[in-house]
Amino acid sequence: MHIQEATPENLHEVLEIERLAFGEDDEADLVQNLLKDPSAEPRLSLLAWENGKAVGHILFTAARLDPEQPEISCSELAPLAVLPEWQNRGIGGALIEEGLKRLKKQGVDLVFVLGHIDYYPRHGFRPSGVQGIDAPYPIPEEVADAWMVQALRPGVLGEVKGTLRCAEAMDRPEYWRE
Repeated sequence: MHIQEATPENLHEVLEIERLAFGEDDEADLVQNLLKDPSAEPRLSLLAWENGKAVGHILFTAARLDPEQPEISCSELAPLAVLPEWQNRGIGGALIEEGLKRLKKQGVDLVFVLGHIDYYPRHGFRPSGVQGIDAPYPIPEEVADAWMVQALRPGVLGEVKGTLRCAEAMDRPEYWRE
């Protein structure tokens, strides 16, 4: 398997992975909108390839904290998708790790995700609300731990408080339900 940055020519593969992985068009539509959204820049879109076939995709988009904290660079992970027949082979984890490595090199301090509480902690994510950083929309108490963060710069958690503001294409309440 190898991972590379997705190009505009890969849009068909990206959208097909999203559709098949989630069994619907919602995530594919979100990805398409995020890829056109200037407020999502800088973004990082990665594809995992196996034997010449695109089998997984991950998208990271720009985010910011409110109140504004320009010294803190944030990114949001959404979505992560792997073709159903390729799941449970470490592809999602490899995409996460490669994405975090590249974001760290780019100077991103914090990466956020709203996701499965049994999966993302295996990749270094921890509940964000207890760190004092809220999601753009309220997360119900019973799934509050699904709102997670990972610091790519040591010591940054605990320094910052506020609410994450995501890209405009992602700023809809229906995207904030776990």
